[in-house]
Amino acid sequence: MTTPPSNPPQADGPTPHPETLLVTLTGRERPGITSAVFATLAGAGVEVVDLEQIVLRRRLILGVLVTVPSDVQSLRQALQATADELAMTLEVEPGTGDTSPPSSRGAHVTVLGTPLTAAAMAAVAGRIAAAGGNIDRIERMARYPVTALDLRVSGASPEALRAELATEAARQGIDVAVQPADLLRRGMRLIVMDVDSTLIQGEVIEMIAAHAGCEAEVAEVTERAMRGELDFEESLRSRVALLEGVPASALHEVYDAIQLAPGARTMVRTLRRLGYRFAIVSGGFTQITDRLAVDLGIHFARANELEIVDGRLTGRIVGPVVDRAGKAAALREFAAEVGVDVASTIAIGDGANDLDMLAAAGLGIAYNAKPAVRDAADTAVNVPYLDTIMYLLGISREEIEAADRAAGVTTPAPPV
Repeated sequence: MTTPPSNPPQADGPTPHPETLLVTLTGRERPGITSAVFATLAGAGVEVVDLEQIVLRRRLILGVLVTVPSDVQSLRQALQATADELAMTLEVEPGTGDTSPPSSRGAHVTVLGTPLTAAAMAAVAGRIAAAGGNIDRIERMARYPVTALDLRVSGASPEALRAELATEAARQGIDVAVQPADLLRRGMRLIVMDVDSTLIQGEVIEMIAAHAGCEAEVAEVTERAMRGELDFEESLRSRVALLEGVPASALHEVYDAIQLAPGARTMVRTLRRLGYRFAIVSGGFTQITDRLAVDLGIHFARANELEIVDGRLTGRIVGPVVDRAGKAAALREFAAEVGVDVASTIAIGDGANDLDMLAAAGLGIAYNAKPAVRDAADTAVNVPYLDTIMYLLGISREEIEAADRAAGVTTPAPPV
């Protein structure tokens, strides 16, 4: 006869969670509230299971999930006395579902608007619910010059959320970016940017063409190439041919006239502090991009080289053209040199020749891009501020400005 074990195995199934109480206090924020509440909870000998505290316009909301004590009524009375002393409103109710483990398919949904209306947020929240998602937390990332909110969503995959939100974002005239809630968002990354109409405003080749008297003709070909209607290399060579005879000194004038995208310096300066690496990959020209890289502190640069003979442009390009495939190849090469996985790269671009680069990156961002590019990218940003990219990385405007103040960098104050 076999002797049964003294400790028989337990039945399969999840371990039951302890019963919990959700304690919520709301009222005007001031020092000492949190410590007073926890001192009261300590007297009941409860365990803290979960908690969250936010302050909105000097109004505090504190939620604490605790295990149920042996004497619930005494705890309620003690908490009420504390709330009365603090002039706050108290709610105590059974905790339900709060101890479930977080979803492994969670996502960050970043919403950008200028302005961001209540109607737009209602539409976004409705779409998240339709995808089966639940908004667990909302954090403001910026209020000026755009309103940016980060929504932590559980219960729905990033793919399902993107499908639901893409059309709604266009309908509401806002930007919505969806990213997986994983460690990549917090790690050092390589950011690879297009230059023309992304890092800078306008197109360099059109600025050079103005010196040759053919700006309108070049601009028309550029627009068609960026929409993907023309082969990029063929269109580039035909446009460069029109520049024959332009004095090389015109390139200095063009560089001096370049205007960076608003927020470009802020983004590079801030993310370099965090260890990020930067690259620019352009269908433009090294005579411009190499100077930009030095000026901004960008680590890598790749572009086409204009041939110059006897101080004038010949209308030809030296070496192979950096085209759509070349941009993606450069991204992979720079990632290998930095020592990061391609999944840890971010690509930012606006034209059809950026599509392969956007697809190769871990996160491809269409920045004020053509419709075909917006549709193909992981996410789109359509506000004219390049530093909004940082909100997608979980970095708030307040953190950016605090870092600048600590470094002695002056930034304009937002309107009251």
